[in-house]
Amino acid sequence: MIAVRIAWLAGVAVAAGLSTLAGARAMETAAGDWAQADDKTGKIRSHVRIVEHGGVFSGHVQRVYPDPGESSHPICDKCPGRLKNQPIVGMTFMRGFRRDGNTYTGGTVLDPEDGNTYQGTMTLSPDGHSLTLRGYVGTPLFGRSQVWRRIR
Repeated sequence: MIAVRIAWLAGVAVAAGLSTLAGARAMETAAGDWAQADDKTGKIRSHVRIVEHGGVFSGHVQRVYPDPGESSHPICDKCPGRLKNQPIVGMTFMRGFRRDGNTYTGGTVLDPEDGNTYQGTMTLSPDGHSLTLRGYVGTPLFGRSQVWRRIR
């Protein structure tokens, strides 16, 4: 009887530990550091940091990885308004995303290459290691996606 009781308690302890680990993984969010790759070449182009304030997620460029001959301090010469000719490093280019499970909606994404702002959605993978960002005009059906990898 004592052996059965000890085995039962051990089982409860293991289940509680696994439950805690599963809960920790379920709590992972898009906040953190991400490697953004060129969707045509696959080359890492920038390091992006996503932050959360009051349930709203935004992202800014931490670092760029220019090709040979490109500036290591690029500016956004096609950006509108106050962002025109501002440094891309440090620029907040993603704003207004709100979380619903592993999906983030309601945000906008500025593309420094063309200066246009797009509606956006983000989807965090179940393991939290990749993030799919989709920018679009009107409907997500007509847009472009990138898959980013978490930097640990």
